[in-house]
Amino acid sequence: MRPCVIANPVARGMRRVGGEGLRTLCGPGTAIRWTSAAGEARALAAAAVREGFDLLVAAGGDGTVNEVLNGIGDVPGGFERVRLGVLPLGTANVWARERGLDLDLVRAWERLREGRERRVDLPWAEWQEGGAAGRRFFVQLAGAGWDALAIERVRAGWKRWLGPWAYVWAGWEALQAGCPPVTARLDEVCMSGPWVLVGNGRFYGGPFELFPGASAEDGWLDVCVVPRLTLGIAVCGGLSVLLRRRLPGRWVRRGRTRRLELSSESPVPFEVDGERAGRTPVTFGLAPGALRVAV
Repeated sequence: MRPCVIANPVARGMRRVGGEGLRTLCGPGTAIRWTSAAGEARALAAAAVREGFDLLVAAGGDGTVNEVLNGIGDVPGGFERVRLGVLPLGTANVWARERGLDLDLVRAWERLREGRERRVDLPWAEWQEGGAAGRRFFVQLAGAGWDALAIERVRAGWKRWLGPWAYVWAGWEALQAGCPPVTARLDEVCMSGPWVLVGNGRFYGGPFELFPGASAEDGWLDVCVVPRLTLGIAVCGGLSVLLRRRLPGRWVRRGRTRRLELSSESPVPFEVDGERAGRTPVTFGLAPGALRVAV
């Protein structure tokens, strides 16, 4: 096994561990590549695949995981040659929680070194923007409308100092700004609302189960549409999520599909794994069992 760790030095958890702590944890035989700018983890991951590393470990949050994932996908045959691992050092660590990975870094690294793996579904998004085609893989979730508007409004440094509260404040600003309804077309069904979520697992934003019964190994994408979003609904829904860890069922519409199209009267942003990706219209699909995950 040849592991390569792609590390985000500004990840929230890295302040606690430090660069020297990460090097000590991984040991002298492990290559560590540090990012210096947003998006660089993708290029570093692609280079590591070409160099023959067979385990790529994202040391950071869900955004770092997504960049490493897409770097693997940038190399032909990358998903068959490489396993994806994670050292959870981010704000929410949704993917790590979904996979039941240990949030203790020492135990997480020990498990990675054991060499076990599972095959999970690999979702993707495709869209057109500025005359160019876009394609991006994701592991956990995607969203269009309200949450993507909030992500656009999170200012530099907020996540590092405020943690999840950075998204709460940005979400409040996005709610006041408003958002055109997004229409989700799955099979013969259409659903519309200011907030649409696409899940490849149960969790959203941390330990909050917004996709009950969803699994990254069932060959399906789960869809959750909030058809109406007012200040009152946002406050009550937020309290329900905090107390019950899920949205009230009467406030959402749900579906399950292998292919999904999102559109709106005017382009609205969408996100994948908590990072802004592009604007509608966008098509989602997945490759069942295409991703090798180190567990």
